[in-house]
Amino acid sequence: MAKQGEIVVGLDIGTTKVCAVVAEVKGVRGDEYSEIEILGVGNVPCKGLRKGVVANVASTTESIRQAIEEAQNMAGVEI
Repeated sequence: MAKQGEIVVGLDIGTTKVCAVVAEVKGVRGDEYSEIEILGVGNVPCKGLRKGVVANVASTTESIRQAIEEAQNMAGVEI
């Protein structure tokens, strides 16, 4: 569980797109986040998946890399 002030990253790999989100934990209540601030988002087309299955590892990897790069550039942090 992240503590207040820590950076957390989410990654969603889908058949049509890859999304990465960078956020800062602003508040924690018990075992749950009570507040986060979104710092950056990356959203790129996914070209390596077909019907939810990895068809091309290199293309999928490149889509993930691009989404993470976009999110970290927007957030001003290194992932």
